[in-house]
Amino acid sequence: MSALRKTALTVAAAALLPVLTAAPALASPPADKEDKQPQPPAAMSTVGGVKLGRPGTQVNLAPGVPVLPKEVTGRSWIVADAESGDVLAAHNAHWRLPPASTLKMLFADTVLPKLPRTQTHVVTAEELAKVGEGSSLVGVKEKQSYTVHDLWLGVFLRSGNDAVHVLSSMNGGIAKTVKDMNDRAAELQALDTHVVSPDGYDAVGQVSSAYDLTLIARSGMQNRDFREYCSTPRAKFPGEVKPGNKKRSTFEIQNTNRLLTGDYGIPAYQGIAGVKNGSTTHAGATFTGVAERNGRVLLVTVMNPSAKEGHAVYKEAARLLDWGFSAAGKVKPVGELVPPKSAQTGPGTGESGGNAQTGPGGGDQAAGEGNGKATVAAAGGSGGAGTALAVTGGVLALLAGGAFLVNRRWPLPDLVRRRRHTER
Repeated sequence: MSALRKTALTVAAAALLPVLTAAPALASPPADKEDKQPQPPAAMSTVGGVKLGRPGTQVNLAPGVPVLPKEVTGRSWIVADAESGDVLAAHNAHWRLPPASTLKMLFADTVLPKLPRTQTHVVTAEELAKVGEGSSLVGVKEKQSYTVHDLWLGVFLRSGNDAVHVLSSMNGGIAKTVKDMNDRAAELQALDTHVVSPDGYDAVGQVSSAYDLTLIARSGMQNRDFREYCSTPRAKFPGEVKPGNKKRSTFEIQNTNRLLTGDYGIPAYQGIAGVKNGSTTHAGATFTGVAERNGRVLLVTVMNPSAKEGHAVYKEAARLLDWGFSAAGKVKPVGELVPPKSAQTGPGTGESGGNAQTGPGGGDQAAGEGNGKATVAAAGGSGGAGTALAVTGGVLALLAGGAFLVNRRWPLPDLVRRRRHTER
């Protein structure tokens, strides 16, 4: 081929190159049809492991490990072994997102141990004045008396922001409670979490992550009362005292956790034992759950699924739990749930400390409580709750030099007994 012909072909190819490289752009969808879903940060926290800081799905698939379910659209999710702390799989685990009412788990983990459950309180108008518009409510009324136990049922079952505000007032006010919650998050190493409103109501700068919510739930489950409330499917709540009536009326409240109660076409999940659901305009639907099957306890968190199917957050959580139970013992973990700062005795270990909040609000007492066993109660009935989780306080008491020393096992108290609820 002559040099002239080669030159001509080279020039022609160069002329065609912009057209050829531009061709795919002509086939791309119009701008208004492009995926407008927010994207996770390119780099996130690596608490719990380097892989947990990477965007996208993290799982170590290998021969014999089941494939993750395809119908999972949550912006962020995690599946973890509640007792070992192994993270079996995760997706954008440290993406800081609005948590909605799943933040109430941190509220409970922080405040519940401080207030005796039998303490009574007369509600004032000021305590209810700043409850956000459109909030979920249990029906707390001013000038009426409630026990702390009543109010916690309102928090866990009906996600009552009114009950949160009253309990916050009893804890010293909203500002103090927010500070206490942020301090507690730091202690748990839930470093993606920043609290602005204790009830999870949408607020600028209020965020958490699937990783943090799972840490928080795991901490809360150390407390007997927390376990009781989050696994209670239904209960009686005090009504108003009518003039001239000596006896106070009650009304039934049902837990809004659909995997616990089974409702709206969502079957109760076998082995479910809590913990908390949420939904707001900015957060979408959020959910953290704990379930037991064949002696293994798993935690799952799903944040803001984009699927159009009804109650997608519960369906996706159930799919991930199913996968977790089938994959546990086969899949190599991608990270771990770290212990609280006070529970650390060395790098990556946590053999003492734990949730040492065993004050007047209840929880697992450090001593003088027999063998320390505690079962999950289902106040006001149980229908459709599946198998509830029952765990001990995990207390090891040592008598040394006349001093009674207590070391709390971390991450979870031992699983000792499972209580089956009667299906509806």
